[in-house]
Amino acid sequence: MLSRLTDFTPEYRLRVGDYRILFEVEEDQIVIYRVRHRKDVYR
Repeated sequence: MLSRLTDFTPEYRLRVGDYRILFEVEEDQIVIYRVRHRKDVYR
């Protein structure tokens, strides 16, 4: 599931099982900020 975030630096969140991938898209690149378990990703 792909969601757009509000008031958070990475623009998007992708849910893969119990993991979350926080990332943003810059022109022709994808910048990945975090790949963590869902209990730890926003800490």
